[in-house]
Amino acid sequence: MIYTETKLAGAYVLDVEPAQDERGHFARTMCSAEFAQHGLVDRFVQASESYNRRRGTLRGMHFQNPPHAEVKLVRCVQGAIYDVIVDLRPTSPTYMRWEGFELSVANGRSLYIPEGFAHGFITLADDTYVSYQISHPYTPGSAGGLRYDDPVVGIVWPEPVAVIAERDRSWPPYDAERSLQGA
Repeated sequence: MIYTETKLAGAYVLDVEPAQDERGHFARTMCSAEFAQHGLVDRFVQASESYNRRRGTLRGMHFQNPPHAEVKLVRCVQGAIYDVIVDLRPTSPTYMRWEGFELSVANGRSLYIPEGFAHGFITLADDTYVSYQISHPYTPGSAGGLRYDDPVVGIVWPEPVAVIAERDRSWPPYDAERSLQGA
């Protein structure tokens, strides 16, 4: 796998190096030893997926507060998404910066998201599936969110939002005192 650190400290894009033959290809998408060499968390205790019927479906921007903060390894296994992360770690040199990445079944990319980041995506195709490996069990009382259109962050989405949950539409404006307590 090819590990490329993003502009946001500690976040990585992971590109597969497929072995191809007449059947198609085979590629490794996670390796504990390689993750350890790069200083990445390699223990995932929960796996989840989301199915998204319509192009333009937005999910996010989600995070969990300490001590239940999560590392996520996200991969699109059908369709395509524009995946966005926001660094919410007050002591980070990239605090409050965001970056977006296209993840698709065609490019086979994964995104490694460290603790202390908000995460969300918009689908770029109908019938899109996203797979997540997560380092900490979901803890409802620790869940937090950031508005997808928060003017403090200024995320530029590549297309209009067609479908969004009321919860994601209703997150209050970002407040560093309220978010990521203890980070």
